[in-house]
Amino acid sequence: MTTFTDLIASMTPNGENAFVCDVPASWMQGRTLYGGLSAALCLEAARRALPDLPPLRSAQISFIGPAGGEVTIKPSLLRRGRSVTFAGADIYGEKGLATRCVFAFGAARASRFDQSFIEPPEAPSIADSEVFIPPGLGPSFADNYENLLAKGGRPISNSTEHDHFIWVRHKDQKATDIVALLALADMPPPAMMPMFSEPAPISSVTWLVNMLTDHPQTEDGWWLMESRAENASEGYSSQDMLVWNTKGEATIAGRQSVAIFT
Repeated sequence: MTTFTDLIASMTPNGENAFVCDVPASWMQGRTLYGGLSAALCLEAARRALPDLPPLRSAQISFIGPAGGEVTIKPSLLRRGRSVTFAGADIYGEKGLATRCVFAFGAARASRFDQSFIEPPEAPSIADSEVFIPPGLGPSFADNYENLLAKGGRPISNSTEHDHFIWVRHKDQKATDIVALLALADMPPPAMMPMFSEPAPISSVTWLVNMLTDHPQTEDGWWLMESRAENASEGYSSQDMLVWNTKGEATIAGRQSVAIFT
């Protein structure tokens, strides 16, 4: 199995302002590469092409089509402002455009505000949580992560739960930077999946990520992922997502639109 660190390191320049990467089957999610990896490849490409970028503040990710095997990542500078720099990155597979990302990077500024308005979750500790997806029983990419169910339902269990908390960390202990965290933040299945009574296709459409700190830190690589479905109708669901560190500090706030086929 190719580790996350080795996969990111395998990205090689391909002409002017482009990179290529060969994504192995162990990082696939059905017929396409795992969405968190798509975002991570785009972020890594932007950071390599523009090495003087300030910290990541926000990302808007659209999952446009499938891709796997050899992919090409094309980063671009969109605008460099006095406060915020916008950069884009696209992933292309053999069938064309697969993923489009827009990143906002901004240096920290002095402000009279320094507080969080999000209450820490009440969820079992790592020691009190059970394995969520056993190795080999989920999508291929999931085997790259350790994952524990703290609270909520399991996928395809006909549950009434539509809000789950999952402890997640990379098995690759070297995967600790912001690129690795972005990849990890998409690991949990959509919040509607525990309500499924039988297997059915499901696909992320868009993903919005806001970084709540420019120095994300946690203990032993563990992050608590919260996903909460707000609505499901007409074949789509909308969900809120939060990522907490082991101290109960909110690190990432996200939203996702998901296509469901049941």
